[in-house]
Amino acid sequence: MSKPELYIIHGWTYTVEPWKRTLELLKDAGINVKMLHVPGLTEPSNKEFTIEDYVKWADHEIPDGAIALGHSNGGRILLNLCAKKENKLRNLILLDAAGIYEVTKKKKAVAALAKIGKPFKKIKLIDKAFHRATGTTDYSKAPENMKKTLSNMLESDKNLKLEDVKVKTFILWGQKDTITPPRHAEKMHEKIAESELKFYANWNHAPYISDPDGLARALITLITRLEQ
Repeated sequence: MSKPELYIIHGWTYTVEPWKRTLELLKDAGINVKMLHVPGLTEPSNKEFTIEDYVKWADHEIPDGAIALGHSNGGRILLNLCAKKENKLRNLILLDAAGIYEVTKKKKAVAALAKIGKPFKKIKLIDKAFHRATGTTDYSKAPENMKKTLSNMLESDKNLKLEDVKVKTFILWGQKDTITPPRHAEKMHEKIAESELKFYANWNHAPYISDPDGLARALITLITRLEQ
């Protein structure tokens, strides 16, 4: 019998090193894990990306009928992919995913800076807005193309129709998540007809850092269930 496969699209980060412990545990459990390297983030690129660019990329990298997990911005990419291609995935796993549009100060700040440009890149308020929007990286460390890309990603949530996601979806969420708060999980669960939602009390936005063993256990349990 072949090993179950899991494709992962990470969030807004420039290294997947913090995922190491969780990935090792998944592999030890017999799961063939494919961590995809997102262009502009863990795969170098000078391009300014749109959500359409990332959907096309993910469609190419992930085979039809696969199980795929998206964390944060990776969840946003997979949601858009599944909304456009109903039968692309066998199952979708959302881990503290982005994709819910809310008009907030941090989104306005990031969008404004992406348009205004370099003169304001060192302003602490804007830097903090970027940090909260990504959950991982200071704005001052981001290449110019990725500052604009982040603005594109946040704006794309306006047009994401969660009702168009028809694949069986499993929503795993940290109750301590302050980047994509629990109300976002509830909204996704409400809008995606074929979805299940489970909260984890000790998880924050990045459980692969705060509780890598617990995240691995949750994924092993879920994938074992899906393979039965």
